[in-house]
Amino acid sequence: MNVLDAYLEDLYEAHKTGHLLNQSMEFAERAYLLKQTLQQKLGDFPDLGGPLEASVLERHECGEYARELVEYRTDRNLRIRTYVLIPADLSGPAPAVLACHGHGYGHNEAVGLNEDGSSESDRPSGHKHFALQLVRQGFVVFVPELAGFGQRRLDRDRVKGPREANSCFALSAHLLMYGKTLAGLRVFEARRTLDYLFTRSEVDTERIGIMGFSGGGMVAAFTAALDERVRAAVICGYTSTFLGSILRTNHCIDNYVPGLLTAAEMPELIGLIAPRPLLIDSGSHDPLFPRDHVHMAKHVLEEIYTEQSAMDRLDFHLFDGVHEIGDGMPYAWLKEKLT
Repeated sequence: MNVLDAYLEDLYEAHKTGHLLNQSMEFAERAYLLKQTLQQKLGDFPDLGGPLEASVLERHECGEYARELVEYRTDRNLRIRTYVLIPADLSGPAPAVLACHGHGYGHNEAVGLNEDGSSESDRPSGHKHFALQLVRQGFVVFVPELAGFGQRRLDRDRVKGPREANSCFALSAHLLMYGKTLAGLRVFEARRTLDYLFTRSEVDTERIGIMGFSGGGMVAAFTAALDERVRAAVICGYTSTFLGSILRTNHCIDNYVPGLLTAAEMPELIGLIAPRPLLIDSGSHDPLFPRDHVHMAKHVLEEIYTEQSAMDRLDFHLFDGVHEIGDGMPYAWLKEKLT
């Protein structure tokens, strides 16, 4: 083995024994410490609860649902645009889902639109227009555009089409220089979206779920781990181990959080969602998050949920597919857990 390969392997093994899951302490204490560590490693972002200054920019009636494009403030000089999908037959406050898209051309990809806003006619990507599937289940769906994609790219990247270039690298590099991370910014803005969600009369704020795919799966996982307003979570095309995914091959820089692996492996962090309902959705032929490491994560999550006497709230949808959202089960599962 190459000396550098051996060095990295040694580094992983040396830190593994120090992970909080291995410490002899009660779950509540361990979870408290790990949440504090996760928040710290993601970076310092403003406290939640500041003025949103929200406005509705446009509204379209789409038959079985209405689609609004809204904008609100997240940080002092930062605003975010979010699609809100509202079932046409809504008769009162309904359960809501925060839908986090992954890499691609932005939140348009989740709601069945091309990058220019026209209706998507091509076969859906791995996102499978999942926000549309959710609104058809009766959910009010909030689909923020994550920083670095679509219309939320830096000027240097917007000279290219949103399918050709994102701003993940440049944003990550700048944020790292200030002790922040792009993952942290996205989680912070997802939590600000929860703040906005709470202002909408269409939403039953006691029944809020989150669903994310790929990079959006990371955002969904960390947001649910840190914010208990989320009552149920679906993580698609992400749950694995850091060793078997982002350390196994070159992923986008937005997946890397400095120092995080000194405290916990990926499934331990996802386990912070316990004892709330959690569904792991993963294709058995996903090249980015290989099956054997998905099963390692499954084993760890089962241990955590067993410790919390909550195994009836943990489910897995391991289907014959690639890097994509599984059909059917994620939507039915969320409907069962939130309604």
